[in-house]
Amino acid sequence: MGLTKNHDDSKKTQIISESLDLLEWPTVCSHLSTFALTQQGRKKCESFDLPRNLSLSQELLSQTLEIGSLDSSLNEGISFDGVHDLENILLICSKGGIAIGEDLLKVADTLRAARKLRKLIFDQVIRPRLSELLKDVATLPDLQKLLEFGLDEGGRIADRASPKLSELRRYRNSVRLQRKDILQDIIRKYGGLLQDNIISERYGRPVLAFKAGTSDQIKGMVHDSSASGNTIYVEPQVVISIGNRLAKIDSEISDEERRLLADWSKEVGLNAIVIAHLVEILLQIEFALSRARYSKWLNGVPAILDQEEHSPFEIKDFRHPLLVWNDFYEKKNTVVPTSFDVAPDLKVVAITGPNTGGKTVALKSIGLAVLMAKAGLLLPCTGSPRLPWCKNVFADIGDEQSLQQNLSTFSGHILRISRILDAIDVFPGTTLVLLDEVGAGTDPTEGTALAMALLQVMANRARLTIATTHFGQLKALKYSDSRFENASVSFDSETIQPTFHLQWGIPGRSNAIEISKRLGLDEQVIISAQKFINPERVDNVNQVIQGLEKQRERQQSAAEDAAALLAKTELLHEELLNSWQKQRQQSEEFNEQGRFKLESSIREGQKEVRHLIKRLRDQNASGETARIAGQRLRQIEKGYRNDKRINHTQSWTPKIGEKVRLSSIGKAGEIISFSDDGMQLTVLCGVFRSKVNLTEVESLDGQKVEINQSVQVKTSQVRKNLSLVRTKKNTLDVRGLRVHEAEGVIEEKLRNCSGALWVIHGIGSGKLKKGLRKWFDSLPYIEKVADAEPHDGGPGCSVVWMVD
Repeated sequence: MGLTKNHDDSKKTQIISESLDLLEWPTVCSHLSTFALTQQGRKKCESFDLPRNLSLSQELLSQTLEIGSLDSSLNEGISFDGVHDLENILLICSKGGIAIGEDLLKVADTLRAARKLRKLIFDQVIRPRLSELLKDVATLPDLQKLLEFGLDEGGRIADRASPKLSELRRYRNSVRLQRKDILQDIIRKYGGLLQDNIISERYGRPVLAFKAGTSDQIKGMVHDSSASGNTIYVEPQVVISIGNRLAKIDSEISDEERRLLADWSKEVGLNAIVIAHLVEILLQIEFALSRARYSKWLNGVPAILDQEEHSPFEIKDFRHPLLVWNDFYEKKNTVVPTSFDVAPDLKVVAITGPNTGGKTVALKSIGLAVLMAKAGLLLPCTGSPRLPWCKNVFADIGDEQSLQQNLSTFSGHILRISRILDAIDVFPGTTLVLLDEVGAGTDPTEGTALAMALLQVMANRARLTIATTHFGQLKALKYSDSRFENASVSFDSETIQPTFHLQWGIPGRSNAIEISKRLGLDEQVIISAQKFINPERVDNVNQVIQGLEKQRERQQSAAEDAAALLAKTELLHEELLNSWQKQRQQSEEFNEQGRFKLESSIREGQKEVRHLIKRLRDQNASGETARIAGQRLRQIEKGYRNDKRINHTQSWTPKIGEKVRLSSIGKAGEIISFSDDGMQLTVLCGVFRSKVNLTEVESLDGQKVEINQSVQVKTSQVRKNLSLVRTKKNTLDVRGLRVHEAEGVIEEKLRNCSGALWVIHGIGSGKLKKGLRKWFDSLPYIEKVADAEPHDGGPGCSVVWMVD
């Protein structure tokens, strides 16, 4: 009984890995692994468990974004040089084994690299998620120094590792040098008996090559002879005792080296848990870096994942990552993007269209989009993709025919679908089901009935089911059940080629007879085929579908025209704004020049006045002198007033709250508002309000405003109109994000935004809205924030105005 239950559970879990294989998820992981930097990083990318809840997926996405931003800011990117796979080394040391010097040096290199990476990455403000990983990580600097002090490059134990080892190695070198000198003396003495003057080695002992038959002339031990027998290799007797002494020294050195390796291995073993945790954190960081670099290569954007099961699927221009990969290496540009826009109330989408038209690619695309979002990868699409977090993704794609199991194509599909239904019951949660050619492989009538019944059941059990089919009856389900929707891959009947574009809301046309006709099939066959079907009914359906396709094309064209007009408007606004800013800057520069000129004039006038006063005070001054001085003073006074008037006229600009004088009545009042075009203002005089033209007021010291209507009025009007119109460009959806995550997204948007920005944060618990409002108040470049109009989102959306 127990064996049967385990077998059933295995069948139910089998569909999970089976679905991943059908969607080619392992291939995506293989591509991801090419962006890893270490061997263990590549293994991690090729085989990792997908997150089991939304918070883990959001954690992975945050890590991807944080490390991706840091990696892009560095000239050479983040390096993992020195990080090694320590799993086997730690296992040996923790069990009391002795690691070799090269492995212990890998431990030291990894500790040093970890400390360098921690210093580079740790920043709780900018990278809170990665910093949380590194917060409690120990890099064991003392252990690193101990290993690096005792080991040289390549893992050789250094002489400095212990005084005893150093002494033994010095002694061994001196003995070897002594033996070498003795052998050189023998070579000089017995040169005529030798074949050559080289000191060779046999079995670890030094030997000289003597001619055969001379062994009785030199005392020693013969260790070897040449193949021809003409040469014998003799270790002279005089150095045999020295060789024995060196062998003993080498044994003592080996014992000391082994003792040192054992001590160091013990230290590594005592810290094995800490080091293993450090290695795991480094692996997580490298995994995040691999995701970031792969996502950047795909030009991906972060997806908004919703906890709510009935959230929509909104993915625009998704490019299948495997097709992008193939295109890159084949130097082509043939990937046709696919968009998905599934409303919250939709449960089933039936995709129809010709073979090789892209139906299966569309199925795999949305499946991979969901899996990539779960894994913390950015999606290769445009805009701000949004989708529910799917716990399960089940797929039945391809031919399940098996000769070994005596299964037909139909039987194979039914067995797999049966496992999917069982798995939905065993693993409850938001589920996406992808079915390719549902009901195919059997009688069309029964297959259609079975497919319709299956999709009805899936609509009750799964969040979304997308099925491809050739059965025309499935197109009609939309009109009897609002949970169903049609889609089709378009086909150009003129070129007899699919366009690979996915059209939503429009079922696919029947093209078999038309294609057969254009491909030159015998006309008699075409005529006979048309007799077997109801021509009028088929033509009517095709005409309706063709009309829907044309209507969709007109809507698309109108949307593109509107987008082009909006782009032109934005360019005009930008041009006017730049012109206004440039003129204002020029005006300020001109005013500054005028002020400088006026100050110079005043200084010159003061100097001349002092000179005139001095002349008048002179006792010898005559009446003529006084007359001339008086004329000059009047000229100076007149010139000063003119300069002052010009300067004031050019520099004064009225502002709300400023006191002004109404020229017509000579009364003073306070400016309380301006008209939209800036050419009129409302002045409060006592308890009366008066609306006057800009030219009818002056400052209290007699200054007039200079009006430049051609630029000022137009720019103001354009900016006002644009700032009050909500568009996709000035709207940002941050629902599902945390406050600090939303702040980063909004700040990036504000850098390229002019006018108002609509921020959709939802109502929910109110924490996101409250946190964002508090943050907005702290920004000096934000003028004001208010709830949007009811038709624009009301309390669930904040409108942010930036300071001009």
